[in-house]
Amino acid sequence: MRLLAQLLSLLFRGTALMLGLVGAGMALVCLGGAFSDRLDAFTHAAPLWLAMAVGAVVLGGVCARGAERWVMVSLGGIGLLACTILMAPELWAAARFKPATVAQSDLKVVQFNVWHDNRSPEKSLAWILAQDADVVVIEEGAGESWPIVKALRANYPFASCGKGARCETWIFSRKKMIARGGATFEGPYLSAAWATLADAKGPFTVIGVHYTWPVPAGPQQAQGRKLARLASGFDRKSMILAGDFNSTPWSFTLKRQDETLGLRRWTRAMASWPAGRFSRIMAAPAPFLPIDHVYAGEQWRAVKVERGPAVGSDHRPIVVTFRRQ
Repeated sequence: MRLLAQLLSLLFRGTALMLGLVGAGMALVCLGGAFSDRLDAFTHAAPLWLAMAVGAVVLGGVCARGAERWVMVSLGGIGLLACTILMAPELWAAARFKPATVAQSDLKVVQFNVWHDNRSPEKSLAWILAQDADVVVIEEGAGESWPIVKALRANYPFASCGKGARCETWIFSRKKMIARGGATFEGPYLSAAWATLADAKGPFTVIGVHYTWPVPAGPQQAQGRKLARLASGFDRKSMILAGDFNSTPWSFTLKRQDETLGLRRWTRAMASWPAGRFSRIMAAPAPFLPIDHVYAGEQWRAVKVERGPAVGSDHRPIVVTFRRQ
């Protein structure tokens, strides 16, 4: 029995040391993302490094003694501090948001990557239609999710993609589209759609985008620059931007994008991926990465921001209700 207790103690202490070394090391590497896009790729996993740091503090504090305990707790503390630097501003912004009562005249926007391998497109479609949104922005509208697109075209009078065309990113609207298009100029491929909508308070433009993954470093940052050029052609004060950015808010890439766009990001620390069964062998009980985002210009104020359920896609949908000021 004593031998078993010693073996368990050794296991827990070894685990604490491993968690402390990896958590602190990777969290410090993430801070280098301020200068390197390659290092910035590690910042997206900040919740994992944070969990490791907490594990090192708890296990080290309980199972170790003397100098060994202080080493493990100190390593965990370093990881906690670095993760706090990365994540605290986003968490603080999320805590400060104060929802308001929704009015009939408000604009309801749904952002949803419906996933080309959607497990149950009929559930996704039923959920979208139940929202009765004014604007729906979807990504990966092909493959198994094509029936969703077909049904939305039948239920919404205006779509950003012409009849007969197969687009990956779509905007559907109940408001009349004065103009529409996509990212067509030279540069890195960017799945994007835009539409200028008629409104009693003046026309406004909605842009939908879908970024590539953050690894390898470089292509996602180039897509961000292309989006900035696209957005510069419209009135940003009345603009709404939504999409799957495949980028977390504690990454320096997204922080720089927030500054460049000059729009307010209303989705704060709202995890949207992964959802449900996101691969053939893996399922997620809850999302932990906020990678779907909704921005708006200064003429808009969000009165409600919420996350939808898992309905077949590997992403949770996002619903933002705006009031034009």
